[in-house]
Amino acid sequence: MSQLHFLDMYGALIAAPSISATVPSLDMSNREVINLLASWCESLGFAVEITELDNNPGKYNLAAKLGTGEGGLMLAGHTDTVPFDDSRWQFDPFKLSEQDNKFYGLGSIDMKGFFAFVLNALQEIDNDTGLTNLKQPITILATADEETTMAGAIEIAKQNKLKPARCIIGEPTDMVPVYTHKGHMSTAIRVTGKAGHSSDPDAGLNAIEVMQLVISKLLKLKEDIKNKYSLLDFKIPYPTLNLGHIHGGDNANRICGCCELHIDMRPIPGISIPELQAMLLQAVAPINDQYPNAVAVHDLHEPIPAFSGSTDSSLVKLAEKLSGEKAQAVNYCTEAPFLQQLGCETIVMGPGSIQQAHQPDEFLAMEKIKPSQEMIKQLIVASCF
Repeated sequence: MSQLHFLDMYGALIAAPSISATVPSLDMSNREVINLLASWCESLGFAVEITELDNNPGKYNLAAKLGTGEGGLMLAGHTDTVPFDDSRWQFDPFKLSEQDNKFYGLGSIDMKGFFAFVLNALQEIDNDTGLTNLKQPITILATADEETTMAGAIEIAKQNKLKPARCIIGEPTDMVPVYTHKGHMSTAIRVTGKAGHSSDPDAGLNAIEVMQLVISKLLKLKEDIKNKYSLLDFKIPYPTLNLGHIHGGDNANRICGCCELHIDMRPIPGISIPELQAMLLQAVAPINDQYPNAVAVHDLHEPIPAFSGSTDSSLVKLAEKLSGEKAQAVNYCTEAPFLQQLGCETIVMGPGSIQQAHQPDEFLAMEKIKPSQEMIKQLIVASCF
Protein backbone atom coordinates (compact mmCIF):
# COMPACT_ATOMS: atom_id res chain seq x y z
CA MET A 1 0.00 0.00 0.00
CA SER A 2 1.36 3.43 -0.93
CA GLN A 3 1.73 5.96 1.87
CA LEU A 4 -0.99 8.60 2.25
CA HIS A 5 0.78 11.85 3.04
CA PHE A 6 -1.12 14.13 5.41
CA LEU A 7 -0.64 17.38 3.52
CA ASP A 8 -1.36 15.71 0.18
CA MET A 9 -4.71 14.51 1.52
CA TYR A 10 -5.36 17.85 3.16
CA GLY A 11 -4.64 19.74 -0.05
CA ALA A 12 -6.72 17.40 -2.18
CA LEU A 13 -9.75 17.83 0.10
CA ILE A 14 -9.45 21.63 -0.02
CA ALA A 15 -9.08 21.51 -3.82
CA ALA A 16 -12.37 19.60 -4.22
CA PRO A 17 -15.18 22.22 -4.05
CA SER A 18 -18.16 20.97 -2.05
CA ILE A 19 -20.23 24.03 -1.15
CA SER A 20 -23.74 23.45 0.10
CA ALA A 21 -26.09 26.41 -0.03
CA THR A 22 -29.79 27.19 0.01
CA VAL A 23 -29.22 29.30 -3.13
CA PRO A 24 -29.32 26.79 -6.02
CA SER A 25 -26.72 28.66 -8.09
CA LEU A 26 -24.14 28.20 -5.31
CA ASP A 27 -25.03 24.64 -4.32
CA MET A 28 -22.64 21.86 -5.38
CA SER A 29 -22.35 18.09 -5.30
CA ASN A 30 -19.95 16.60 -2.75
CA ARG A 31 -19.15 13.58 -4.94
CA GLU A 32 -15.52 14.56 -5.59
CA VAL A 33 -14.76 14.64 -1.85
CA ILE A 34 -16.60 11.35 -1.35
CA ASN A 35 -14.57 9.72 -4.14
CA LEU A 36 -11.29 10.86 -2.57
CA LEU A 37 -12.27 9.48 0.83
CA ALA A 38 -13.50 6.22 -0.69
CA SER A 39 -10.17 5.67 -2.47
CA TRP A 40 -8.10 6.41 0.62
CA CYS A 41 -10.27 4.27 2.91
CA GLU A 42 -10.14 1.34 0.51
CA SER A 43 -6.34 1.60 0.39
CA LEU A 44 -6.36 1.03 4.16
CA GLY A 45 -8.59 -2.03 3.86
CA PHE A 46 -11.94 -0.46 4.72
CA ALA A 47 -15.18 -1.71 3.16
CA VAL A 48 -16.82 1.37 1.64
CA GLU A 49 -20.49 2.10 1.00
CA ILE A 50 -21.56 5.26 -0.85
CA THR A 51 -25.24 6.22 -0.88
CA GLU A 52 -27.01 9.07 -2.66
CA LEU A 53 -29.42 10.97 -0.43
CA ASP A 54 -33.06 10.10 -1.03
CA ASN A 55 -34.28 13.66 -1.53
CA ASN A 56 -31.05 15.37 -2.56
CA PRO A 57 -29.79 14.17 -5.97
CA GLY A 58 -26.06 14.68 -6.36
CA LYS A 59 -25.41 14.59 -2.61
CA TYR A 60 -23.77 11.54 -1.02
CA ASN A 61 -22.94 9.91 2.29
CA LEU A 62 -19.99 7.57 2.76
CA ALA A 63 -19.69 4.89 5.43
CA ALA A 64 -16.37 3.03 5.52
CA LYS A 65 -15.85 0.20 7.99
CA LEU A 66 -12.85 -1.79 9.11
CA GLY A 67 -13.66 -4.85 11.20
CA THR A 68 -16.89 -6.73 11.77
CA GLY A 69 -19.85 -6.64 14.08
CA GLU A 70 -21.34 -3.84 16.11
CA GLY A 71 -19.64 -1.48 18.54
CA GLY A 72 -16.30 0.20 18.18
CA LEU A 73 -15.65 3.80 17.23
CA MET A 74 -17.19 5.96 14.52
CA LEU A 75 -15.28 9.05 13.37
CA ALA A 76 -17.75 11.34 11.68
CA GLY A 77 -17.69 14.58 9.77
CA HIS A 78 -19.40 16.50 7.00
CA THR A 79 -17.96 16.92 3.52
CA ASP A 80 -19.57 20.24 2.61
CA THR A 81 -18.47 23.82 3.27
CA VAL A 82 -20.29 27.12 3.45
CA PRO A 83 -20.14 29.51 0.47
CA PHE A 84 -17.42 32.17 0.48
CA ASP A 85 -17.08 35.85 -0.37
CA ASP A 86 -14.20 36.02 -2.85
CA SER A 87 -13.61 39.74 -2.15
CA ARG A 88 -12.83 38.98 1.50
CA TRP A 89 -10.39 36.11 0.91
CA GLN A 90 -6.69 36.88 0.62
CA PHE A 91 -5.98 33.28 -0.45
CA ASP A 92 -7.48 30.94 -3.04
CA PRO A 93 -10.23 29.11 -1.07
CA PHE A 94 -9.63 25.93 -3.10
CA LYS A 95 -5.87 25.73 -2.65
CA LEU A 96 -4.05 24.79 0.53
CA SER A 97 -1.83 27.82 1.16
CA GLU A 98 0.88 28.15 3.79
CA GLN A 99 1.81 31.47 5.37
CA ASP A 100 2.80 32.64 8.86
CA ASN A 101 2.68 29.06 10.21
CA LYS A 102 -0.91 28.63 9.11
CA PHE A 103 -2.58 26.50 6.44
CA TYR A 104 -5.37 28.38 4.68
CA GLY A 105 -8.29 26.96 2.69
CA LEU A 106 -12.06 26.61 2.65
CA GLY A 107 -12.88 23.60 4.82
CA SER A 108 -9.44 23.48 6.41
CA ILE A 109 -11.02 23.24 9.85
CA ASP A 110 -14.76 23.20 9.09
CA MET A 111 -14.32 20.44 8.46
CA LYS A 112 -12.99 18.45 5.51
CA GLY A 113 -9.50 18.60 6.99
CA PHE A 114 -10.60 16.33 9.84
CA PHE A 115 -10.63 13.35 7.49
CA ALA A 116 -6.94 13.87 6.70
CA PHE A 117 -6.21 13.72 10.45
CA VAL A 118 -8.18 10.50 10.82
CA LEU A 119 -6.59 8.76 7.85
CA ASN A 120 -3.13 9.88 8.94
CA ALA A 121 -3.75 8.45 12.42
CA LEU A 122 -4.93 5.15 10.97
CA GLN A 123 -1.89 4.93 8.74
CA GLU A 124 0.42 5.55 11.71
CA ILE A 125 -1.34 2.78 13.63
CA ASP A 126 -0.95 0.50 10.62
CA ASN A 127 2.76 1.28 10.46
CA ASP A 128 3.20 0.79 14.22
CA THR A 129 1.26 -2.39 14.96
CA GLY A 130 -0.93 -3.10 11.95
CA LEU A 131 -4.65 -2.51 11.55
CA THR A 132 -5.27 -6.25 11.66
CA ASN A 133 -4.89 -6.18 15.46
CA LEU A 134 -8.28 -4.52 15.67
CA LYS A 135 -10.46 -5.62 18.59
CA GLN A 136 -13.44 -3.36 17.84
CA PRO A 137 -14.56 -2.04 14.42
CA ILE A 138 -13.68 1.43 13.14
CA THR A 139 -16.19 3.36 11.03
CA ILE A 140 -15.53 6.55 9.09
CA LEU A 141 -18.71 8.46 8.30
CA ALA A 142 -18.73 11.36 5.81
CA THR A 143 -22.04 13.18 5.39
CA ALA A 144 -23.61 15.67 3.02
CA ASP A 145 -25.26 19.05 3.54
CA GLU A 146 -24.52 19.67 7.21
CA GLU A 147 -24.17 23.38 6.51
CA THR A 148 -27.74 23.64 5.17
CA THR A 149 -30.27 20.92 5.99
CA MET A 150 -28.22 18.24 7.82
CA ALA A 151 -29.94 15.87 5.42
CA GLY A 152 -27.00 13.47 5.37
CA ALA A 153 -26.94 12.91 9.13
CA ILE A 154 -30.74 12.78 9.30
CA GLU A 155 -30.78 9.96 6.72
CA ILE A 156 -28.08 8.05 8.63
CA ALA A 157 -30.19 8.31 11.81
CA LYS A 158 -33.36 7.18 10.01
CA GLN A 159 -31.65 4.22 8.32
CA ASN A 160 -30.23 3.14 11.69
CA LYS A 161 -27.85 0.64 10.07
CA LEU A 162 -24.66 1.80 11.77
CA LYS A 163 -24.19 0.55 15.34
CA PRO A 164 -21.03 2.05 16.85
CA ALA A 165 -20.53 2.15 20.61
CA ARG A 166 -18.78 5.52 20.40
CA CYS A 167 -18.92 8.44 17.99
CA ILE A 168 -16.54 11.40 17.67
CA ILE A 169 -17.69 14.24 15.42
CA GLY A 170 -14.60 16.17 14.34
CA GLU A 171 -15.94 19.71 14.26
CA PRO A 172 -13.32 22.30 15.26
CA THR A 173 -13.13 22.42 19.07
CA ASP A 174 -9.32 22.78 19.46
CA MET A 175 -9.49 19.15 20.57
CA VAL A 176 -11.53 20.05 23.63
CA PRO A 177 -14.37 17.51 24.10
CA VAL A 178 -17.91 18.91 23.79
CA TYR A 179 -20.61 16.86 25.48
CA THR A 180 -23.67 19.06 24.93
CA HIS A 181 -24.79 21.89 22.68
CA LYS A 182 -27.83 23.95 21.84
CA GLY A 183 -30.19 23.24 18.99
CA HIS A 184 -31.21 25.50 16.13
CA MET A 185 -34.51 26.59 14.62
CA SER A 186 -34.88 29.02 11.71
CA THR A 187 -38.50 30.08 11.30
CA ALA A 188 -40.33 32.34 8.86
CA ILE A 189 -43.35 34.29 10.07
CA ARG A 190 -45.38 35.75 7.23
CA VAL A 191 -48.14 38.31 7.62
CA THR A 192 -50.54 38.53 4.70
CA GLY A 193 -52.54 41.73 4.68
CA LYS A 194 -54.51 43.48 1.97
CA ALA A 195 -52.74 45.89 -0.36
CA GLY A 196 -54.26 49.16 -1.42
CA HIS A 197 -53.63 52.86 -1.98
CA SER A 198 -52.07 54.63 0.98
CA SER A 199 -54.59 57.47 0.70
CA ASP A 200 -57.32 55.15 2.08
CA PRO A 201 -55.77 53.10 4.93
CA ASP A 202 -59.07 51.54 5.97
CA ALA A 203 -59.48 49.94 2.55
CA GLY A 204 -56.61 47.54 3.21
CA LEU A 205 -54.76 45.74 5.97
CA ASN A 206 -51.19 46.87 6.47
CA ALA A 207 -49.01 43.80 6.96
CA ILE A 208 -46.21 45.88 8.50
CA GLU A 209 -48.55 47.16 11.19
CA VAL A 210 -49.71 43.61 11.93
CA MET A 211 -46.09 42.45 12.00
CA GLN A 212 -45.43 45.06 14.68
CA LEU A 213 -47.98 43.21 16.84
CA VAL A 214 -46.24 39.93 16.04
CA ILE A 215 -42.87 41.34 17.05
CA SER A 216 -44.22 42.54 20.38
CA LYS A 217 -45.47 39.00 21.08
CA LEU A 218 -42.11 37.51 20.08
CA LEU A 219 -40.18 39.86 22.35
CA LYS A 220 -42.39 38.77 25.23
CA LEU A 221 -41.78 35.12 24.30
CA LYS A 222 -38.04 35.85 24.22
CA GLU A 223 -38.16 37.05 27.83
CA ASP A 224 -40.47 34.23 28.91
CA ILE A 225 -38.17 31.44 27.71
CA LYS A 226 -35.13 33.27 29.08
CA ASN A 227 -36.71 33.40 32.52
CA LYS A 228 -38.30 29.92 32.47
CA TYR A 229 -35.44 27.75 31.17
CA SER A 230 -31.82 27.73 32.26
CA LEU A 231 -28.87 25.36 32.12
CA LEU A 232 -25.73 26.70 33.76
CA ASP A 233 -23.45 24.41 31.71
CA PHE A 234 -23.74 26.98 28.93
CA LYS A 235 -22.04 30.36 28.78
CA ILE A 236 -25.41 31.71 27.64
CA PRO A 237 -27.56 29.54 29.91
CA TYR A 238 -30.99 30.13 28.38
CA PRO A 239 -32.69 29.55 25.01
CA THR A 240 -32.26 32.53 22.70
CA LEU A 241 -34.58 34.12 20.16
CA ASN A 242 -33.19 36.50 17.53
CA LEU A 243 -35.12 38.64 15.03
CA GLY A 244 -32.79 38.22 12.09
CA HIS A 245 -34.36 39.39 8.84
CA ILE A 246 -37.47 41.30 7.83
CA HIS A 247 -38.91 42.45 4.54
CA GLY A 248 -42.26 43.95 3.69
CA GLY A 249 -43.98 46.24 1.22
CA ASP A 250 -42.96 47.58 -2.15
CA ASN A 251 -43.64 51.31 -2.20
CA ALA A 252 -44.23 54.18 0.19
CA ASN A 253 -47.65 55.02 -1.28
CA ARG A 254 -49.07 51.50 -1.06
CA ILE A 255 -50.57 49.66 1.87
CA CYS A 256 -48.18 46.80 2.55
CA GLY A 257 -49.80 43.52 1.54
CA CYS A 258 -47.13 41.14 2.80
CA CYS A 259 -44.38 41.22 5.43
CA GLU A 260 -42.06 38.36 6.36
CA LEU A 261 -39.80 38.00 9.39
CA HIS A 262 -37.12 35.33 9.85
CA ILE A 263 -36.14 34.39 13.39
CA ASP A 264 -33.50 32.14 14.92
CA MET A 265 -34.09 30.16 18.12
CA ARG A 266 -31.51 28.12 20.05
CA PRO A 267 -33.07 25.58 22.42
CA ILE A 268 -31.12 24.11 25.31
CA PRO A 269 -31.47 20.49 26.47
CA GLY A 270 -34.71 20.19 28.38
CA ILE A 271 -36.87 22.08 25.91
CA SER A 272 -37.90 20.26 22.76
CA ILE A 273 -38.43 21.51 19.24
CA PRO A 274 -42.19 20.73 19.36
CA GLU A 275 -42.48 22.71 22.59
CA LEU A 276 -40.85 25.77 21.03
CA GLN A 277 -42.96 25.43 17.89
CA ALA A 278 -46.10 25.30 20.03
CA MET A 279 -44.97 28.39 21.96
CA LEU A 280 -44.52 30.30 18.70
CA LEU A 281 -47.98 29.35 17.47
CA GLN A 282 -49.48 30.23 20.82
CA ALA A 283 -47.76 33.63 20.76
CA VAL A 284 -49.28 34.63 17.40
CA ALA A 285 -52.68 32.99 17.97
CA PRO A 286 -54.34 36.16 19.40
CA ILE A 287 -53.28 38.09 16.29
CA ASN A 288 -54.86 35.49 14.05
CA ASP A 289 -58.00 35.77 16.18
CA GLN A 290 -58.04 39.50 15.49
CA TYR A 291 -57.04 39.17 11.81
CA PRO A 292 -58.13 35.67 10.68
CA ASN A 293 -55.42 33.68 8.86
CA ALA A 294 -53.18 36.73 8.57
CA VAL A 295 -50.14 35.14 10.27
CA ALA A 296 -48.46 31.97 9.00
CA VAL A 297 -45.49 30.23 10.63
CA HIS A 298 -43.20 27.70 8.95
CA ASP A 299 -39.70 26.26 9.39
CA LEU A 300 -36.99 27.44 7.00
CA HIS A 301 -35.19 24.11 7.44
CA GLU A 302 -35.46 20.92 9.45
CA PRO A 303 -35.08 22.02 13.10
CA ILE A 304 -32.00 20.73 14.90
CA PRO A 305 -32.65 19.58 18.47
CA ALA A 306 -30.22 20.24 21.30
CA PHE A 307 -27.55 17.63 21.91
CA SER A 308 -27.35 16.31 25.45
CA GLY A 309 -24.57 14.00 26.55
CA SER A 310 -23.21 13.03 29.94
CA THR A 311 -19.94 14.08 31.52
CA ASP A 312 -19.87 10.64 33.13
CA SER A 313 -19.70 8.68 29.88
CA SER A 314 -16.59 6.59 29.27
CA LEU A 315 -15.91 8.43 26.00
CA VAL A 316 -16.02 11.84 27.70
CA LYS A 317 -13.72 10.60 30.45
CA LEU A 318 -11.27 9.23 27.88
CA ALA A 319 -11.34 12.45 25.84
CA GLU A 320 -10.78 14.55 28.96
CA LYS A 321 -7.83 12.38 29.99
CA LEU A 322 -6.14 12.53 26.59
CA SER A 323 -6.78 16.23 25.99
CA GLY A 324 -6.19 17.44 29.53
CA GLU A 325 -9.35 19.55 29.15
CA LYS A 326 -12.73 19.38 30.85
CA ALA A 327 -15.65 18.66 28.54
CA GLN A 328 -17.59 21.75 27.56
CA ALA A 329 -21.05 22.92 26.54
CA VAL A 330 -21.23 25.16 23.44
CA ASN A 331 -23.84 27.39 21.85
CA TYR A 332 -23.41 26.29 18.21
CA CYS A 333 -24.86 23.06 16.85
CA THR A 334 -23.65 19.98 14.97
CA GLU A 335 -24.89 16.63 13.66
CA ALA A 336 -24.49 15.15 17.17
CA PRO A 337 -28.22 14.91 18.10
CA PHE A 338 -28.89 12.89 14.94
CA LEU A 339 -25.87 10.57 15.13
CA GLN A 340 -26.52 10.04 18.85
CA GLN A 341 -29.80 8.39 17.79
CA LEU A 342 -27.70 5.43 16.63
CA GLY A 343 -27.34 4.55 20.31
CA CYS A 344 -23.69 5.54 20.74
CA GLU A 345 -21.83 7.63 23.27
CA THR A 346 -21.20 10.82 21.34
CA ILE A 347 -18.88 13.80 21.64
CA VAL A 348 -17.82 16.65 19.38
CA MET A 349 -14.03 16.99 19.25
CA GLY A 350 -11.78 18.01 16.41
CA PRO A 351 -8.76 20.04 15.27
CA GLY A 352 -8.91 23.78 14.66
CA SER A 353 -10.75 26.63 16.33
CA ILE A 354 -14.46 27.32 15.95
CA GLN A 355 -13.46 30.99 15.73
CA GLN A 356 -12.20 30.25 12.21
CA ALA A 357 -15.37 28.52 11.05
CA HIS A 358 -17.32 30.36 8.33
CA GLN A 359 -14.65 33.09 8.22
CA PRO A 360 -12.65 34.52 5.31
CA ASP A 361 -9.15 33.01 5.14
CA GLU A 362 -10.16 30.02 7.27
CA PHE A 363 -7.00 28.41 8.59
CA LEU A 364 -5.43 25.67 10.69
CA ALA A 365 -2.53 26.72 12.93
CA MET A 366 0.47 24.52 12.14
CA GLU A 367 1.48 24.09 15.78
CA LYS A 368 -1.85 22.34 16.43
CA ILE A 369 -1.27 19.60 13.83
CA LYS A 370 1.01 17.20 15.72
CA PRO A 371 -0.85 17.35 19.06
CA SER A 372 -4.19 16.89 17.31
CA GLN A 373 -2.88 13.97 15.26
CA GLU A 374 -1.56 12.27 18.40
CA MET A 375 -4.82 12.71 20.31
CA ILE A 376 -6.92 11.33 17.46
CA LYS A 377 -4.56 8.36 17.20
CA GLN A 378 -4.83 7.68 20.93
CA LEU A 379 -8.64 7.93 20.84
CA ILE A 380 -8.72 5.29 18.10
CA VAL A 381 -6.24 3.00 19.85
CA ALA A 382 -8.02 3.22 23.20
CA SER A 383 -11.42 2.51 21.64
CA CYS A 384 -10.55 -0.21 19.12
CA PHE A 385 -7.19 -1.85 19.86
